[in-house]
Amino acid sequence: MNNAIVRIEEVHKHFGSVHALRGVSTHVNKGEVLVVIGPSGCGKSTLLRSINGLETIDGGRVVVDGNVIDSKHRNINAVRAEVGMVFQQFNLFPHLTVLENLTLAQTQVRKRDKKASQEIAHDLLRKVRIPEKANSYPAQLSGGQQQRVAIARALAMNPKVMLFDEPTSALDPEMINEVLDVMLDLANEGMTMLVVSHEMGFARNAASRVVFMEAGQIVAEGPPRDMFDNPDNERMRQFLSKILH
Repeated sequence: MNNAIVRIEEVHKHFGSVHALRGVSTHVNKGEVLVVIGPSGCGKSTLLRSINGLETIDGGRVVVDGNVIDSKHRNINAVRAEVGMVFQQFNLFPHLTVLENLTLAQTQVRKRDKKASQEIAHDLLRKVRIPEKANSYPAQLSGGQQQRVAIARALAMNPKVMLFDEPTSALDPEMINEVLDVMLDLANEGMTMLVVSHEMGFARNAASRVVFMEAGQIVAEGPPRDMFDNPDNERMRQFLSKILH
């Protein structure tokens, strides 16, 4: 816990009468891959979005690299400068090339010059295995390629933590592995990652820890081997029996 770069402390979130997060507490250590699993509507994505202020929280606090977010919503820009986020949808600018998508925030937010930004962009396109797509437009790419561009764009900002909100859920089945392989590369390189995913193979192979959520609470947490091979939580056993065929 002393090595935690993200601390989530007793976080509550309401949407009207729905208590979406019910006193959630966990942490992510530097270099750790935390994978959050659970049934739809259990609060996984809400938890992730609370970390970089996309959802305001009603109680508790989130601390990212010493920057506090609480119900007063302080330090949002400081937190977002340290956190990269990859969504279900790719959110690329359709009128910009891949290279332009990757350099825009670098030049405007990180204040890098054009040449340096382009060098970083080309390096990252090699990392996500599509160096030949620099001058393509998003509409010319497959969904898996677009998501890899989105990952590269987030990495271009040198985040200390990467958040992934079900990054493969909008993809055709044959494209899922090409995105998961890139994420596995990042995990193996020591990138700190918090991943909401239904991909149990990725969770088993890449996670340092797995968190299982149910009805806005964390009900089980542990190493992937324990969580998948010998879950001691009955609700998690039921969940896994439905999705692990």
